[in-house]
Amino acid sequence: MSSQTGSHKDVSEKHLPSAQDSTAVAEVDENPFADPGIPHHEPRIQDIDERAAKRSERTVAMFFIVSMLATIAFIASFVAFPVDKIFYLFPLGHISALNFSLGLSLGIALFCIGAGAVHWSRTLMSGEEHVQERHPIAATPETKAAALEEFAQGAADSGLGRRKLIRNTMIGALALVPLSGVVLLRDLGPLPEDKLRRTMWKKGLRLINQNTGEPLRPEDITVGSLVFAKPDGLEEDSHEFMHEIAKAALMLVRLEPKDIKDKQELDWSHEGIVAYSKICTHVGCPVSLYEQQTHHVLCPCHQSTFDLTDGARVIFGPAGHPLPQLNINVNNDGELVAEGDFAEPVGPSFWERG
Repeated sequence: MSSQTGSHKDVSEKHLPSAQDSTAVAEVDENPFADPGIPHHEPRIQDIDERAAKRSERTVAMFFIVSMLATIAFIASFVAFPVDKIFYLFPLGHISALNFSLGLSLGIALFCIGAGAVHWSRTLMSGEEHVQERHPIAATPETKAAALEEFAQGAADSGLGRRKLIRNTMIGALALVPLSGVVLLRDLGPLPEDKLRRTMWKKGLRLINQNTGEPLRPEDITVGSLVFAKPDGLEEDSHEFMHEIAKAALMLVRLEPKDIKDKQELDWSHEGIVAYSKICTHVGCPVSLYEQQTHHVLCPCHQSTFDLTDGARVIFGPAGHPLPQLNINVNNDGELVAEGDFAEPVGPSFWERG
């Protein structure tokens, strides 16, 4: 036992850690990742050579000018290429000329604005690094003043006021790009103009039975029946049929003249035959249900009900106003004809209706 104990005592002290080594280990443990600091600032060629700065300025201006030209090309594409123009482009195959030109021109316009801004920042704006210590969220007056000062310094470093070529071309590019969005509104459709206020009906135009295709005569319409009519000349195989019938669709009912309460309705009728728009004034559904005893017509979509003996006024449902009436008469051949168009727009209300 004593010999073993002696062996421990005989261990050389040079292998034991010294007090200095312990302090070094403690320092490493306290800060294992030392801050290397900011590298020495290396000036760019544009900072020391004004000719290089001018070349960079012209490069940035070129990007902005190309962006302006691309935006103009985007707008011109709407005029230059029809919607149905298709061409072959390898390897994409057959594509729309309009879509290709719009995508290419708008992509170039946006890319050049971004590339110009990046090149401006990397070559002409101040490239010196600054350290900003973290601070509380609530800024002190001194911090606010410092921020304003830094903003003013940054504006001065950007050279926006001094380099007028960049400033003016950038303003031009940013001002033209939003026009692309304005032009895109064209795809919402043509302006309605007065198309919602008028239909095909005009003075002397015959009423054609929509089921038989024959001109309607007073004797064809009996009391209690509901007949649908369309304007003469509107054929179902025509390109404009759906657009026009959606406004000009007509329904005719024969009433006893003594049952008609509204004076204008009586004046615009012929031998008790009244002609009203078939288009519901709620959301434009076709009014197609007729109650013979009450002389009410019903829209099957939302149950709007109109009284045909009293100017087709609304007596139930969400419709906002009566069905428009068409003034009718007979021609020399005894056929029912229109005396003009509807006195008011047919169908649901719209903003410009007033």
